[in-house]
Amino acid sequence: MNKKKKPFLGMPAPLGYVPGLGRGATGFTTRSDIGPARDANDPVDDRHAPPGKRTVGDQMKKNQAADDDDEDLNDTNYDEFNGYAGSLFSSGPYEKDDEEADAIYAALDKRMDERRKERREQREKEEIEKYRMERPKIQQQFSDLKRKLAEVTEEEWLSIPEVGDARNKRQRNPRYEKLTPVPDSFFAKHLQTGENHTSVDPRQTQFGGLNTPYPGGLNTPYPGGMTPGLMTPGTGELDMRKIGQARNTLMDMRLSQVSDSVSGQTVVDPKGYLTDLNSMIPTHGGDINDIKKARLLLKSVRETNPHHPPAWIASARLEEVTGKLQVARNLIMKGTEMCPKSEDVWLEAARLQPGDTAKAVVAQAVRHLPQSVRIYIRAAELETDIRAKKRVLRKALEHVPNSVRLWKAAVELEEPEDARIMLSRAVECCPTSVELWLALARLETYENARKVLNKARENIPTDRHIWITAAKLEEANGNTQMVEKIIDRAITSLRANGVEINREQWIQDAEECDRAGSVATCQAAVRAVIGIGIEEEDRKHTWMEDADSCVAHNALECARAIYAYALQVFPSKKSVWLRAAYFEKNHGTRESLEALLQRAVAHCPKAEVLWLMGAKSKWLAGDVPAARSILALAFQVFMKSVKLEWVQDNIRAAQDLCEEALRHYEDFPKLWMMKGQIEEQKEMMENAREAYNQGLKKCPHSTPLWLLLSRLEEKVGQLTRARAILEKSRLKNPKNPGLWLESVRLEYRAGLKNIANTLMAKALQECPNSGILWSEAIFLEARPQRRTKSVDALKKCEHDPHVLLAVAKLFWSQRKITKAREWFHRTVKIDSDLGDAWAFFYKFELQHGTEEQQEEVRKRCESAEPRHGELWCAVSKDIANWQKKIGDILRLVAGRIRNAF
Repeated sequence: MNKKKKPFLGMPAPLGYVPGLGRGATGFTTRSDIGPARDANDPVDDRHAPPGKRTVGDQMKKNQAADDDDEDLNDTNYDEFNGYAGSLFSSGPYEKDDEEADAIYAALDKRMDERRKERREQREKEEIEKYRMERPKIQQQFSDLKRKLAEVTEEEWLSIPEVGDARNKRQRNPRYEKLTPVPDSFFAKHLQTGENHTSVDPRQTQFGGLNTPYPGGLNTPYPGGMTPGLMTPGTGELDMRKIGQARNTLMDMRLSQVSDSVSGQTVVDPKGYLTDLNSMIPTHGGDINDIKKARLLLKSVRETNPHHPPAWIASARLEEVTGKLQVARNLIMKGTEMCPKSEDVWLEAARLQPGDTAKAVVAQAVRHLPQSVRIYIRAAELETDIRAKKRVLRKALEHVPNSVRLWKAAVELEEPEDARIMLSRAVECCPTSVELWLALARLETYENARKVLNKARENIPTDRHIWITAAKLEEANGNTQMVEKIIDRAITSLRANGVEINREQWIQDAEECDRAGSVATCQAAVRAVIGIGIEEEDRKHTWMEDADSCVAHNALECARAIYAYALQVFPSKKSVWLRAAYFEKNHGTRESLEALLQRAVAHCPKAEVLWLMGAKSKWLAGDVPAARSILALAFQVFMKSVKLEWVQDNIRAAQDLCEEALRHYEDFPKLWMMKGQIEEQKEMMENAREAYNQGLKKCPHSTPLWLLLSRLEEKVGQLTRARAILEKSRLKNPKNPGLWLESVRLEYRAGLKNIANTLMAKALQECPNSGILWSEAIFLEARPQRRTKSVDALKKCEHDPHVLLAVAKLFWSQRKITKAREWFHRTVKIDSDLGDAWAFFYKFELQHGTEEQQEEVRKRCESAEPRHGELWCAVSKDIANWQKKIGDILRLVAGRIRNAF
């Protein structure tokens, strides 16, 4: 080891070592630190430097610019008021305190700006308006002229000259190139020449062209067109296909040139020019790519399995859809060769081929498939002559004698006698065909038909139609006593052969018999199956539904049979008798209704409505003695007896009957009312008052009795007594809207409107949900307040018919016709039994509606048959109107209405 060598030589310097720091040799820069000196144009070391940085001079300029960006703290840049031009602290760190200070200054600036904002914006707006007034836009300058354009007529507009064209005449009126198509004879002539001529024949110039001195003309020694030059060998063939392609190419070029004009406007539309070609392409509704894919797939299927009939059929139909009918025909004929035993392929081929060819195809198909019924049927359809059709079908029956379809098609073409003979043979070949047996039975005589049906039952013991046909046959020939036996035997025989009796099917067959006029068969079938498969507790409900279903299907005899059977099972059911009576009333005769009602009152003597229906039927028929006798038998209908005598003006008899009825039913208020009204009619006011008072003792809660007594006192001028009677009635019958309403009206009729309003307020407090009170309260108000009152009424009684009627009348009084009609419709829809609503509605249509609308309201009212309503009952229960119908009563009530609301 060399001791003179320093141990640190060759070792890396320690961390933080600075050479010369220990001896103070720092603070100067040598050439080794900054590199060698360079010219400004010398390139930099970076070979890929961007432009502007590739020379030393460029780098020096960049460094100098960076130094200029530093702060300039020279005294020359200092101002006593503004300070330095730059920021003294831009190079310092931006801390949180600086951010808060900037936010405060920004808030102050914003606040100060808001204080001056309104004044500044106003000043800017004024300056803009002043500027626009001094220098208006061109659009504003011509605005008055634009408005005057509305006054320009069409003739003036058309007379405005067009803007002149500054181009020269050749540019304005371009002369289009004229093309004359060359005839095909020209090409044919020059194809045979085979050579080109670039000069004129000197002999033509010598002899003046065709004016040669030779008299033979074309037969000269120089025969012109027959010269050897024109007879040069050539192909002599004219390829018209290439000529057509060339023409198409030329046309394509012309269209492309026209459509690619610089101005963007074309003289010829290439698409429109070829529009006619699109009509030649069939619309198949699919993409061409999809058709190609389908064609390839089907081709693959045909090649993979050439004996698969659906592949050939699908391929042919695809080509047919795309418009290639001949290709489709070729494919399907190829399919018949590959699948000669396929019925579908032959039928498809016959469909695609034209008439005579289709016949040949079918004939070929018959040779391959002599047992195919469908092919024979198709062959018959292709024939246009009836004789030819018969010949084809008879030939088919020779090969397929057991085909029901062929027999039916052949029989349809024959006359009745020939058809009967053919059917005789048909049932032998097809003994299990019910249709053939029944057709033969219809063509045979009565005796032969019975034999035919007997044979049919032997061959087909499980079909119900044969039995039903046998029953209809007996009924048609007058043996109605056999109908019931045949139907019963049918049920027994079918059950013995394991056939389940389906009552719905039998009822449907009975409905068909009803429509065919076989009433006895229909009723017998209903009686035989009506009780099958029904639980005992469900019988009544099910039978009533069956009857309604038959009525809906217009099978009235079936419904009548169902009601008759139900009445045998339930003879004491009032509801069943009522349903049957209403059925006879709507769909039967008066005699059938009266006969049914006689049986009904015998089984249900306490059913009041049945007695009344019977009496009313006699009464409407004009048989008053019969109606009187019916009512005499009913102890529950004394009132109707009294009314009958009353309307007949037999006042004494009516009074006697009323007294007798009151001895039995003294707590029946209507009898007391009738007694008092009869006395009122006779002007016996004291007797009427006594009758009403006696009735109120027995029936103190009868509102109509209280009203009649009050109106009687008002009628005779005893207003105070009438008011007292109503107060007494309200004490005995609290919260009674009818009594409160009468009290209000009493005061109103007396002219005491303030008292009437006070009573109405009390009434609404006691009966806040009474629609009849709210409807009266609306019209007690002055006209400006009625709308508000109607809103309150609707809130309390939204679905009350009286309130809805009042709102409709309110709109009517305000001449709001559409809304009034709408509210009238709502009223009669909610309560069609309110006669007053119908009367007001009809009156409204009489004034504001058409004849069709008036007639519609009248018909709807007659269909609804209303029975209630204050005005309605006053007219309908008037003795003078006892024979009036609903439509007549509607007119009478509407006539009494006055537009005083």
